[in-house]
Amino acid sequence: MKVYISVDIEGVAGITHWDEAEKGHADWAEFREIMTREAIAAIDGARAAGATEIWVKDAHDSGRNLITPMLPADVTLIREWSGHPYSMIQELDESFAALVMIGHHAGVGSEGNSLAHTLNTRTHMMTLNGKPVSEFRLCALAAASLGVPVAFISGDKALMEEVEQTNPHIGRLAVKEGRGQSTISMTPLAAQNAIRAGVEKSLRGKLKDCLLPLPEKFTLDLTYVSPAMAYEKSFYPGCKYLGNRTNRVEAATIFDVMRALRFIK
Repeated sequence: MKVYISVDIEGVAGITHWDEAEKGHADWAEFREIMTREAIAAIDGARAAGATEIWVKDAHDSGRNLITPMLPADVTLIREWSGHPYSMIQELDESFAALVMIGHHAGVGSEGNSLAHTLNTRTHMMTLNGKPVSEFRLCALAAASLGVPVAFISGDKALMEEVEQTNPHIGRLAVKEGRGQSTISMTPLAAQNAIRAGVEKSLRGKLKDCLLPLPEKFTLDLTYVSPAMAYEKSFYPGCKYLGNRTNRVEAATIFDVMRALRFIK
């Protein structure tokens, strides 16, 4: 069984402030280690479930956060960004049995995480087919287009509520929840233990039930913080300016959506 693990930081246990997520800040070192330990817990869970090949994507900001000497020798690690539209799941293809997402977070517009956003903080709102869209849903739809299910995801409570509404068969773990700028969280060790057990259980389950259905077409709307950015990005081919800092792209496939986001987000 070949398993892909995408690891972000804003949904790891305890993280609360942007200082803790930003490379080079004094607070970042603590939380990059927590991110790394949660990744290792997921790797251990995947192995226990029978995974024979594991790929790990460092999917936060610079793509250079995981403490590489801590990772097991037999995993394949993807760092930085190639520019491929699938970004946080770069190199995912039909050969993988499942996608696991660790340390992920609620999308833009959510009050369930003080660090909530979708891809960056330059958008005020992003919707797909009329619903606010998170990085989880973008990645899960992209994976589904390849026939790969999301088996398990960890992060904040608000994201887990979205996952449950999207597909209740996906294994999920809320390691924390937000209250304004504050968080109420499991300890890192408790989260790591729960991730290990959750990944193993999920990968032993009915993976096909975790696939997301693909819509026949996609409508992507982005409302920007900056009106100047809304105007600039409206010149992307096929992009339509709707007014009020909002652009729209209509697409036939999720790949087309993800490709557009490389240029207009």
